[in-house]
Amino acid sequence: MKMRFLAVCTALAAVTALTGCGQSGDPAGGAQKVTLWLMKGSASDDFIGKFTASFEQEHPGVDLDVRIQEWTGIGEKVNAVLEGRSKESADVIEVGNTQVAQYIETGGLSELTLEGLREWGSKDWLKGLSDPGSIDGAQYGVPWYAANRVVIYNKELFANSGIKNTPRNRAEWIQTTQKLDKAEQQGIYLAGQNWYVLAGFIWDEGGDLAVETGSRWVGSLDDEKALAGMEFYKQLQALGDGPKDADEETPPQSEVFARGEVAQIIAPPGQVAEIEAANPALKGKLGYFPIPGKTSDKAGAVFTGGSDLIIPERTKQRRKAVDVITALVSERWQTELARTMSYVPNKTTLAHVVEGNEGAATMAVGAAQGRATPKSARWAEIEAKNPIKPFMTAVLTGQDPKQAARTASETISKVLSSDR
Repeated sequence: MKMRFLAVCTALAAVTALTGCGQSGDPAGGAQKVTLWLMKGSASDDFIGKFTASFEQEHPGVDLDVRIQEWTGIGEKVNAVLEGRSKESADVIEVGNTQVAQYIETGGLSELTLEGLREWGSKDWLKGLSDPGSIDGAQYGVPWYAANRVVIYNKELFANSGIKNTPRNRAEWIQTTQKLDKAEQQGIYLAGQNWYVLAGFIWDEGGDLAVETGSRWVGSLDDEKALAGMEFYKQLQALGDGPKDADEETPPQSEVFARGEVAQIIAPPGQVAEIEAANPALKGKLGYFPIPGKTSDKAGAVFTGGSDLIIPERTKQRRKAVDVITALVSERWQTELARTMSYVPNKTTLAHVVEGNEGAATMAVGAAQGRATPKSARWAEIEAKNPIKPFMTAVLTGQDPKQAARTASETISKVLSSDR
């Protein structure tokens, strides 16, 4: 998962070596240790303490060991567990939703399709979390929580421009932003290389960043639908002074917005705290609305960040590991996590639990249209090279969109389909 605005896992020291076929094995006498890895920042200490105490009370004889993992180097650490070459062990592991594909390729994941259907209500899962966790109809990653971008806006600037209602579709959004873009005031601050936002516009058009054809992944930015998404991005980006050759962190867009002369930014709701800290005068003046879609009947597509839960095939506590996931995805603990951390619950049917939190509730509307990056195990390499960013800059600075897209697509195809 990579969203700049949100990142989050816990490590567990193991008592037994990771061998065997993955069936639950109870040690003779004493408590059964079940290890859960959660990412740093995913859940508060209070949540972890409450959950652990409740789980152990409801499962007598089980010792739930929860330890926090750092994101740096987590891929290699998880792979080591899955391959049985780690001195540590884990029975349940939290992973970024877009990381699951690489672990599926590594092998060693326990399939959870039936549990998802029978026990966890998989039909209602957010697709931005569930789709990256599956391959060929088999589910390996279980959605835990989500977060995504919304439009953060300055209510005072909207009112001063005579705007009473937030836009519900793209046409209204452009019209609103045009009214707001005047003199020293920016209608929207949208950096030229915010490719996560671009992805949503491309998905709305029916395109994608890359598609799988047969056994190969092919970049598809030069598809007409993807180009239409980029054209809308260009139209919106022109209604402000965002740099055409930098992303949203260069400079941090929250700092730009905090100066009080920007009407809108596209960001996770959590950035409001940063904005208000930089400019306390804006407290109470900021609001949220979902990124508008092409029509008013549904919000725009958004990149879904968040986490899935996996079970290593080598665990000797599979049954108890399933119990841990069953508890974590239950309405009780989904509600507790969402309200504590201002996340979106893992199901569309649980969106109501964050209705009292304006930012999270707005995210939930967008999350229903959420997507994730292509399910290639090598997508992280694309993000490292990121040919999408120079493509965006090329289009925004007047170069031929089709040619720029073709160049970027060729790079994406080469990286995703070449041998390691």
